[in-house]
Amino acid sequence: MTTTGEEHATARGGPLWWGRRRSAVLDWSLAVVSAAECAVEGVPFARDAGIPVPAGVVFGLLAGSVLVVRRQWPVAVVLVSIAITPAQMGFLMGIVGLYTLAASELPRRIIGALAGMQLVGTLIVTFVRVRQDMVRGDLDLGDWFVPFASIATSLGLTAPPVLLGLYVGARRRLMESLRERADSLERELQLLAERAEERAEWARNEERTRIAREMHDVVAHRVSLMVVHAAALQAVARKDPEKAVRNAALVGDMGRQALTELREMLGVLRSGDGERRASVSSVAVTEVVARAVEEGEGPCLSELDELIGQSAAAGMVVDLSVEGEVRGYAPEIEQTAYRVVQEALTNVHKHAAGAKTHVRLAHRVAEIAMQVENEPPPEVGSASSAGLPSGGNGLLGMKERVVALGGVFVSGPTDAGGFRVSAVIPAA
Repeated sequence: MTTTGEEHATARGGPLWWGRRRSAVLDWSLAVVSAAECAVEGVPFARDAGIPVPAGVVFGLLAGSVLVVRRQWPVAVVLVSIAITPAQMGFLMGIVGLYTLAASELPRRIIGALAGMQLVGTLIVTFVRVRQDMVRGDLDLGDWFVPFASIATSLGLTAPPVLLGLYVGARRRLMESLRERADSLERELQLLAERAEERAEWARNEERTRIAREMHDVVAHRVSLMVVHAAALQAVARKDPEKAVRNAALVGDMGRQALTELREMLGVLRSGDGERRASVSSVAVTEVVARAVEEGEGPCLSELDELIGQSAAAGMVVDLSVEGEVRGYAPEIEQTAYRVVQEALTNVHKHAAGAKTHVRLAHRVAEIAMQVENEPPPEVGSASSAGLPSGGNGLLGMKERVVALGGVFVSGPTDAGGFRVSAVIPAA
């Protein structure tokens, strides 16, 4: 963060109306010089006016010291300078006063009016003074010299300080404007940085949720089937060794499939940020997951028969019905539809073991709809026999997936005592 505004603020530490101490020292120095000048010029003024010399000196001191308030009241300084012009006093005060007036924030019409008054006053006084000198014989020049000297002197004492003051004032305003703009840009950049950090944190949380959802879908279904097969294996190990062998083989297959899917997912996550492994960013995770979807990694609707076959092998009676013309969809749509059916079947294994389940898939013009509905379990408490825990994240994960694609998700118990999960996902 820059300190343009802070430096400007901390520099203001002068007394009274002065922003800085050196400004006060400068004004007091100019006031002392102006007072000394006016005091010296007060001597001939007192003699010409017929007043005591000390009175003229005191008058000059008082008039010249007005320059000390030039920053606070520049108009007053210029007016005093105009007032003492006929006495041929305050040349320094007039020059410095006009410069300060032109550099101030006052309207241009006021600056022009006062500068014009100073110009006219100086012109008249110079004209009268030069003509008197020529009449007395002090100057032996032509008549042309009187107006020339008057105009040159008045312009020389008025125009340069006014032009310089206008330039300095414009430059000062420009610098202040640039400083304010820099401060504004600094605040905007800080705000943008805070918003970017908030968006990054939000993206990280979203990707954590998304990865957790993927891990849940991969692990929960496979492990649930493994637990069901293991329970069946324990029940028939002594009575039907051949069936026990088949169930053991299924458990092994389920475990290998779960490990394969986990290995693929972790491999994609590692390879997606090899150069920045020390500081994994939310953008990198987003790119990894998006690339995994684009490359077709993950399940699709063509694997739905295999999924239902695995549940049937675990002892579930599953009825699959497909309506409409089967066609391909975007990878994220097929993956979401597959995960909804997978998680719904997993919940049946957990909470309604042995219940008959109906899986319906409808291919429509602009959407794809799926519904998984199970009948009441044959025996109350059969779900607990397999010892399947429930984390309560399955339905939430399904809803998040469907809603993220602009779809609609509904779940709830049926009147017959079963449970129904329905989802509709736009095809585009």
